[in-house]
Amino acid sequence: MPVLDMHRWVHPSIIMVATDLNDLERLMPVAMEEARQTGARLILLHVLAVNAMLSSDAAGLPYYDTAGALEFADRALRPWCELARRENLACDALVREGNPAQQVTAAVRQFQADRVLLGTRSRGKFSKLLLGSVAEQVLRSVNVPVMTVGPEAHLPVASGAERIVLHATTLRETSRPSAALACQIAAQLKAKLVLLHVLPPVDEMKRKGIPCGLDATALHLLGHLAAEAGAEAGADVEARVIHGNPSIEILAEASERGASLIVLGATHRSAFGNLTRDRTVYRVLAHARCPVLSLRESPSAIVEHEAEAAALAHR
Repeated sequence: MPVLDMHRWVHPSIIMVATDLNDLERLMPVAMEEARQTGARLILLHVLAVNAMLSSDAAGLPYYDTAGALEFADRALRPWCELARRENLACDALVREGNPAQQVTAAVRQFQADRVLLGTRSRGKFSKLLLGSVAEQVLRSVNVPVMTVGPEAHLPVASGAERIVLHATTLRETSRPSAALACQIAAQLKAKLVLLHVLPPVDEMKRKGIPCGLDATALHLLGHLAAEAGAEAGADVEARVIHGNPSIEILAEASERGASLIVLGATHRSAFGNLTRDRTVYRVLAHARCPVLSLRESPSAIVEHEAEAAALAHR
């Protein structure tokens, strides 16, 4: 990974805050805290979808009320910009029309944003997990870290307790960029970094004939990763290998430790191609009690990993 990319990801100069206007009270405290820590400029982006601009005339016929929708969005965004500026944070509002996910992705490229911040939803009316289509599309479209703030997320309460950044890793070679990012952020926050790898439940491993020696192997690999990342960033790093359901264990570990941030390890194409197929990523993003920072694998890294896996399989 280029050093330049890592520097701008850890020290973003521009953070794009994508909002549907209903999540501003949840997003803005996190966005402002990020801006205080990094000195980043905030751009609050709201995209007007066509159906959001529909109004009815005296005869009940629908028409596009663009002016009314723009005025409503401006009234919603303006107080938050003013609040940020009163705290000496650079903050601007931007309203666009069109497909929300496409417009967010285009704005990230146009303004060369170094980080995206957006909200997620946890449950729909049929009690099915939902992230929201915009969040899913943005996660698989942008090549910068995406911070999601779910409905259960909150900022840590100031106290004398040690700050924790939790990084869940698959231990694949392609997950190293996210591990390095997590370590750099932990060092910046003066937080302890917990590197976590979750193995299947012991009884499941025995049933499938998976060697129990994987515990020692995984711990050895984590220790090596911890030493490597810690040496580069100067952060305090702890390695942990546990058994269980990945999403449950990641969420439980983050909750028990009072983590300030979860950083997700790089995931395979299917995880970000369709988040509903990867229950681990899906549940962590939806139910984390702190913000979650995700870093998408580059296409070249995925192809390289798949080629290596195929070569090993044919030996």
